[in-house]
Amino acid sequence: MDSDIRIVPINTVDVAFLDRLAACLEERFLAGARVERSLVVPRSSLNATRSQLFVGTLNAKVQRAHPDGGAVLLAITDFDLYKTSHRFIFGDADDAQGLAVVSTHRLRSEFYGEQSDQNLLFQRTLKESTHELGHAFGLKHCYNARCAMYYSNSIFETDNKMPHFCEICDRRLTRARNERS
Repeated sequence: MDSDIRIVPINTVDVAFLDRLAACLEERFLAGARVERSLVVPRSSLNATRSQLFVGTLNAKVQRAHPDGGAVLLAITDFDLYKTSHRFIFGDADDAQGLAVVSTHRLRSEFYGEQSDQNLLFQRTLKESTHELGHAFGLKHCYNARCAMYYSNSIFETDNKMPHFCEICDRRLTRARNERS
């Protein structure tokens, strides 16, 4: 797997937002990051009872749309995501597939009854994207509550994290990427 990052917007995601995200991810991962063509996922894909999208369903759709590999894929969606063991997730990753997914649904201030804040949404998306891409590159969770690899159980933990790795995780990432090349 290459160390490039391909950002796949699911349905409509603001292009300027994604371009800014790509630039920040290039800096954090020292890799090229580019925004791909949007992948259309119909609302009919949602679990009708939960009004959420099962992350496995989204992963399969992204993998089918981008089978060529060669780069880590980061799907960005506004759908509320869940997986079998969780009521909701901010994101998910599979290092074997080189795939990361982040949902902005619960990262939005409006979800918590607050005023819309595009900068806060961007910071939260950057933190969760860094976290999930860390997993896609082989990193595990970190015990440092300020590190991007710390597991977020709530939005408060996401807000507390830095948008980058602690020194230990940064070294682990460098080692993991060297082992893959």
